[in-house]
Amino acid sequence: MSIDSQNVTDYTNNNTIFMVWNFKDDMDVKAVFSKLCKLVINLNNSANVRFPVSRASCVMGIGHDAWLRLQLPAPLPKELVNFAPVIGERHTAVSSKGDLHFHIRADTTSICYDMAAEITNVLDAVAVSVEEVHGFRYWDSRSILGFVDGTENPHGPDRELFGMVGDDDATYKGGSYLFVQKYIHNLTAWKGLSTEQQEKVIGRYKSNDIEMADEVKPSNSHIALANIGDDLKIVRDNMPFGSMSTNEMGTYFIAYAGTFSTVQKMLTNMFIGSPAGNYDRILDFSTAKTGTLFFVPTFNMLDEWSG
Repeated sequence: MSIDSQNVTDYTNNNTIFMVWNFKDDMDVKAVFSKLCKLVINLNNSANVRFPVSRASCVMGIGHDAWLRLQLPAPLPKELVNFAPVIGERHTAVSSKGDLHFHIRADTTSICYDMAAEITNVLDAVAVSVEEVHGFRYWDSRSILGFVDGTENPHGPDRELFGMVGDDDATYKGGSYLFVQKYIHNLTAWKGLSTEQQEKVIGRYKSNDIEMADEVKPSNSHIALANIGDDLKIVRDNMPFGSMSTNEMGTYFIAYAGTFSTVQKMLTNMFIGSPAGNYDRILDFSTAKTGTLFFVPTFNMLDEWSG
């Protein structure tokens, strides 16, 4: 049977809804999960038929504890664990609980809304929604900080190479590790910097998105520490979000990878530093409020679990 992967290698769309759900205690969730697997397959198939040019999709990831509670196959994916905080001298990549993660995207808000509503209808009786972020494309794929986000993403066949599990874990080949963090930006402090100072924090020039030369780029810039080599890449689908009433402006960081160790190395560089103490300067303006690891099974697995 050919491997039918979820849409982890799709390119960023204009509208996104991210949702994290946790199962309620002392409830039988297996029947609802079977129904949910069927629904996720249905949502993607229906979107392909009804809105073929919208690039709409819904990707579901499953956390470590939920995997065990649902009695999904053992052994688990090799690197699926509960994310442990990465604690640096000044900043921490926090850990937060998450049983299920949904990454919904489309070129129109209406499709995202309807997908989220159907998922909620199925889960509401047995789970609690602990995070819901509505992301949007900001100008030419810039974050709220004003810099283009995702320039170093792999393209073409490399997206599958870096974003999906390969032969080293054959049982889960075609699946993907999914790691998410919700960052809140201190825009007051950020806007207090000059453009030149901001560029040194990021390691790129703001207007043209050109990376600084190595002899110019600070060693604690975001680009210098977050990019860990051409052989260790991830597929990012970060999206900005914002609320004027609460003054919560941020970036939802989302990474798909064939190995979580790649993401772990990046987080270590950013929060602890390389060398230790030389942490990512962007963290002085961006605070991680969540941090959760999930595994994205293939559609084949979802079909099997749907009964």
